[in-house]
Amino acid sequence: MSGSQADKMAKIVSLCKRRGFIFQSSEIYGGLNSCYDYGPLGAELKSRVKSLWMDSMLREHENIKALDSSILMHPKIWEASGHVSNFTDPLVDCRTCKARFRADQLDLSSCPKKPSKKPGECEGEFTEARQFNLMFRTFMGPLQDESAVVFLRPETAQGIYVNFLNVMTSSRQKIPFGIAQIGKAFRNEITPGNFIFRMREFEQMEMQYFVKPGEDMASFEEWKEKRMQWHLAMGIRKEKLRFHEHGPKELAHYAKAAFDIQYEFPFGWQEIEGIHHRSDFDLKQHEKFSGKRLSVHDVDTKESYTPFVVETSVGCDRALLTLMVDAYGEEQVEAKEGEEGGQRVVLRFSPRVAPVQLAVFPLLKKPELQERARKIHQDLKKTYRLEFDESGSIGKRYRRVDEIGVLSAVTVDFETDSVTVRDRDSMKQERVGVEQLPAYLAERLIT
Repeated sequence: MSGSQADKMAKIVSLCKRRGFIFQSSEIYGGLNSCYDYGPLGAELKSRVKSLWMDSMLREHENIKALDSSILMHPKIWEASGHVSNFTDPLVDCRTCKARFRADQLDLSSCPKKPSKKPGECEGEFTEARQFNLMFRTFMGPLQDESAVVFLRPETAQGIYVNFLNVMTSSRQKIPFGIAQIGKAFRNEITPGNFIFRMREFEQMEMQYFVKPGEDMASFEEWKEKRMQWHLAMGIRKEKLRFHEHGPKELAHYAKAAFDIQYEFPFGWQEIEGIHHRSDFDLKQHEKFSGKRLSVHDVDTKESYTPFVVETSVGCDRALLTLMVDAYGEEQVEAKEGEEGGQRVVLRFSPRVAPVQLAVFPLLKKPELQERARKIHQDLKKTYRLEFDESGSIGKRYRRVDEIGVLSAVTVDFETDSVTVRDRDSMKQERVGVEQLPAYLAERLIT
C-alpha cells in the first residue's frame, strides 16, 4: 500500500471515530485488537446495509425464506463440515520480534519493529509453519473438559444446512428455493487488519440456494450477476468492482466452482463477496454424521436426490467499509456566502444507504427560526432519516453534514414562506417554498 493510499485509510479511520461511525472496542481499556463497536451513524449505516440485502432476497424472490440460527451448535456439525480438520491457516513465528504471521500472506504483513519491511526482509528468522485452527472454543455446562467443548460458529451457512428440511417443510417450499440469514461469526484470525476488513468478530449475510442437479450451473451464473448488480445498486462505482475466479488451487474442499466479487481498496483488490457452487457436499456430510435423511423426493418426476447448493456470502462489515471507501472524497472549494473555503471532506453515499438523508438547520439561534425549523423537522421525520443541528456557523454545519454523507440540508432563515435547500454534491443552494418542500425532496431523495 503506497503512502497516499495508507494516508487515505488513516483519514477514513479518523473520520469514523470523529463522526461516530466506528470506535475501537474497549477503547478506555486500551482496546481489544481487531474488534470494533459501531457508533450511532455506523449502526444506522449497518442497519441500512442489512435491510437492503435482506429485501433483495425476501422481497424480490418468493422462494427465499429467512432464518436466524443459533451461534452455538452441536460440535459434531463442525466435524461434518470439515472445520475441525480443515479450517486452519499456516502460522509462523518470528524468532527476532516474536510476532506471528500467516505463512501464506507474508506479503500483506509488515514487521512490527521495522514497518517499512515485510516479514522475512528484516533479517528475522521464522519457525517452521504449523497449522492453526481458527475456531473459538468455549465450554457448555458446569464442566470444562473435552466433553463440554463447543465452538463459536465461524460461518452462518452450517446453521442453514442443518435446518434445510425444517425450512422446506414448514414454509412448503419446493426445489429450487433459498434460505437467507444475517448473523455473527467468529474467527481467531492470525493477522487481522485493515480496519474492519478482517476482524475476529464480524457479521455475515449469506444465502444458500438449493437446486436440482443439472440445473446448478445455470443457477450459479444467475446468482453471480444478481449479486454484482446488488453492489452496483448500492452506489458502488462499476470500475472499482470485478469478478475473480478461483483456480484449482484456490477452490475450497467443498467447491465445484467459485467466484469472488472484489473491490479495489487502498490496500489492493480484495474480496467483498463470494459466490460458491458447494455441490451436495454439505448436505451429504450432515446426513452421514447425523444419520438423518437430507435428500428430497420429487413427487412429479418420482426422483429422489440430494440438492446442490449455490451460496452467496457477503461480509456485512466489508460491505460497509466498501461503501465508506467508495464514497470518501476530498476537494478544494472557494469561500462564498454560507460556504467555508479550503478542503472539503465528503461522503457521497447514495440516497439508499445514507445513514442521514436530510439535515434541518435554523440559520441562527433565534426562537422564531428554531420554532419553524423544528416544525419542518417534525413534518419530515417520518419520511426521511433526519438530523437537526443549530450549533455553530452555517458553514461549519454544512461541513459536518458533508462528512457524514447527508444528501441535502434545509436552512430556515427570516423568509417565512421559503427555505434554502443545499445539495451535498454540487453545493448549490436553491430557494424552495415551504409548501412545495415535500414534493421537491421526494423528487431528489429515495427513502
